[in-house]
Amino acid sequence: MAEGYCVKCKAKKEIADGIEETMKNGRKAIKGKCPTCGTVMFKILGGKPADSSSPTPPSEPPPAA
Repeated sequence: MAEGYCVKCKAKKEIADGIEETMKNGRKAIKGKCPTCGTVMFKILGGKPADSSSPTPPSEPPPAA
């Protein structure tokens, strides 16, 4: 699975029982537990969310005759 940082153990560890989630802003993340202490670990995955409602640039008006 993914590797994350446990703030309680203060070390990078493999995330146990990781589940991929989508946050409110559309980005993906992995949420799981630290295998040593059981604290919840959360890792935001790279990349921007796919935004299908991106604004299109305005088209140029036709040239005046």
